Amino acid sequence: MKILPLFAAALTFSGFSALPVCATATESSNFIPADAAELQYTGRIDFSNKLAPVLTWPGSSVRANFTGTSLRVTLDDETGSNFYNVMIDGNTAHPFVLEANKGEHSYEISRALPPGEHTLEIYRRTEGEYGATKFKGLQLSDTGKLLPAPRRPTRRMEIFGDSISCGMGNEGADNGRDDLPAEQNQYWAYGAVAARALNAELHTICRSGIGIMVSWFPYAMPEYFDQLSGVGNNDSVWDFKRWTPDVVVINLFQNDSWLVDGQKRLQPIPNDQQRIDAYVKFVRDIRARYPEANIICALGSMDATANDKWPNYIRRAVAQIQKENGDKKLHTLFFDYTGYGQHPRAAQHVANGEKLATFVRETMGW
Repeated sequence: MKILPLFAAALTFSGFSALPVCATATESSNFIPADAAELQYTGRIDFSNKLAPVLTWPGSSVRANFTGTSLRVTLDDETGSNFYNVMIDGNTAHPFVLEANKGEHSYEISRALPPGEHTLEIYRRTEGEYGATKFKGLQLSDTGKLLPAPRRPTRRMEIFGDSISCGMGNEGADNGRDDLPAEQNQYWAYGAVAARALNAELHTICRSGIGIMVSWFPYAMPEYFDQLSGVGNNDSVWDFKRWTPDVVVINLFQNDSWLVDGQKRLQPIPNDQQRIDAYVKFVRDIRARYPEANIICALGSMDATANDKWPNYIRRAVAQIQKENGDKKLHTLFFDYTGYGQHPRAAQHVANGEKLATFVRETMGW
């Protein structure tokens, strides 16, 4: 079991000690299976095996309230490339960062929790590109027990986006690489920042490199957005009746701007109206799933908003839908390009998250 350098030694925070994680077989007289009624799941999660729910989308999470003085988490990871924040008692500033080994392992989070009640959130940092993770359960100390599940937010928000929405590279050095899974932390992506500010439950459907017309791989968001599993282009199907958002954010066209104009990956190169039509079709696909949701057509904060060309495609697409369908719950929002040439870092995400939260408050009256 590898852990980030920051957590290579035992740490003490929020009144408890977090020991270096070790991977061993599950050994418990007080093992809590994954189908325990007190566990609260968030995200598009595959429950076909209730004893091993599958987490693939960034921001998918498991929450619990419990008592006891120790905690272990059992995961079965497909690739050994995924990272999770394990947050005890609301310690979001210094979470226990778990890098999952390939296969099934039990990870010790702490053996020195103070007696009494505790909160737990296991939060997937990484996107589906890095494979699936099966959550197998928790091990508490002998006298520990699960308490009733946390209260679930009543507000709901969903994002369809690319690497920006995934939080790719947001914990990287400003002058360093921005494509390492260890430095992708969806918890501090703009959407998650906004959702917490709004007390809203969030689903983030994103893939680095994806576009509406074209991607850096052979499928685009119209073929991807309706999947249950976020691992590649697959035949899984999400049941949209299971969960309906109040607000939908579409933050796409960044990769289209690179691949259509720069790389010229589409031949013949689509004209302006064809670009607008592609966006219109995708928005209508989303509207068909969510007739009552407010849809925010966003872009940024990378260089697709450096000038008005690609934002104007979105403005024209929204105006066309509003004119043809009288859609009064369709909006635009653009995150300013700061001049920074790589993926946004955490500080930029926080600023963009605050901007999104303010816009949603004003739009929804939240």
